[in-house]
Amino acid sequence: MSAGIPIDRIWPAPPSSPLDDAALTALYGRPDRPGLRMNFVTSLDGAVSVDGYSAGLSGQPDKRVFGLLRMLCDALVVAAGTLRHEGYGAVRLDARRRAWRREHGLPEFPTLVVVSGSLDLDPAQAAFADAPVRPVVLTRADAPAPAGLAEVAEVVRCGTGRVDLTAGLAELRRRGLAHLLCEGGPQLFGTLAAADLVDELCLTVAPLLAGAGPGRIVAGEPSPPRRLPLRHVLAAGDGTLLLRYARD
Repeated sequence: MSAGIPIDRIWPAPPSSPLDDAALTALYGRPDRPGLRMNFVTSLDGAVSVDGYSAGLSGQPDKRVFGLLRMLCDALVVAAGTLRHEGYGAVRLDARRRAWRREHGLPEFPTLVVVSGSLDLDPAQAAFADAPVRPVVLTRADAPAPAGLAEVAEVVRCGTGRVDLTAGLAELRRRGLAHLLCEGGPQLFGTLAAADLVDELCLTVAPLLAGAGPGRIVAGEPSPPRRLPLRHVLAAGDGTLLLRYARD
């Protein structure tokens, strides 16, 4: 079992002994069909950040599941604004998680996919310059590319005026990137939800009242409500709840 704060399953089964990494991996798993999984952390009162960053909400249990979900995915999808604001580095995994991926016939590292309508990206950022796998950038057909971006990433253009995410995700799956993990931000989550492209939500609820100010995990134009059934409830020793919702 991994060291640190214990995590127990409290639903749908009776409380279980603390879950080791193998048990957590089995609970989250890789779906049988292609899909898009969102991963977010929120406060008790719905805040998506503290002092402007999600790190203020993320404790050891959330970080444990965060790393596990990266291990399970084919590609990690993130909005350009979140990449810049949160200071993403290269997407790397520790030796134990790389070994798990090799044993399951996967490349050692997932592919980073950045969604950017403006291509306001810095090719020197570590997420690109130090990437172990060449990242993919989804953008619109008429976005001007900054100098040097094509040298560190593959630019895929889909849609004019705005990024066509339906076409973009289809192109990723055509390339064999079937299981997608999206870490936000809220605007991208809202756009994906409006296009009915979200298959699963892994939501960490931190035992914290953040107060007024921060936004929600979803932003953008209103979209129709869509039901996502609850699949499991995990509770960590520090009071953190780890919830998983997924389509039937």
